[in-house]
Amino acid sequence: MESLTFNIDINASPQKVWDVLFTDANYPKWTTVFCEGSHAVTDWKEGSKALFLDHKSSGMVGLIDKVIPNEFLAIKGIGEIVKGVENYDSSGAKVCRGSLEEYTLKNNNGKTLLTIQLSGGNFPKDIIEFFKDVWPKALDIVKTIAEAE
Repeated sequence: MESLTFNIDINASPQKVWDVLFTDANYPKWTTVFCEGSHAVTDWKEGSKALFLDHKSSGMVGLIDKVIPNEFLAIKGIGEIVKGVENYDSSGAKVCRGSLEEYTLKNNNGKTLLTIQLSGGNFPKDIIEFFKDVWPKALDIVKTIAEAE
């Protein structure tokens, strides 16, 4: 997959933005633009498995690859989950495998520059176009939540 990068300036501290991105209370709010019922099952700790699910318990299996609290988090795609069943060898799993999703938060005088970088994986063109369309919408929601709290 071509590397995709999305940026947004947020008038809130990196800690506040981090909390919007990676807490059970807020994660479903900003990821709903990706799919209905979107939620994550993980502790967001380095080395932990993460299930990124829709309302049908289907989605991606990831590994939290690196965490620097309030600064950086990287997720490696390692498989898929369909109706609650994890799979690492299916065609869907092969699409996700090798993908990398990186969140970088940079403090800029009390504001935060949030950068999302997506790379790797074997995503088809329609999914890449979907990411290009939806990620900016998701980041607008992150900004709205972080600036309101």
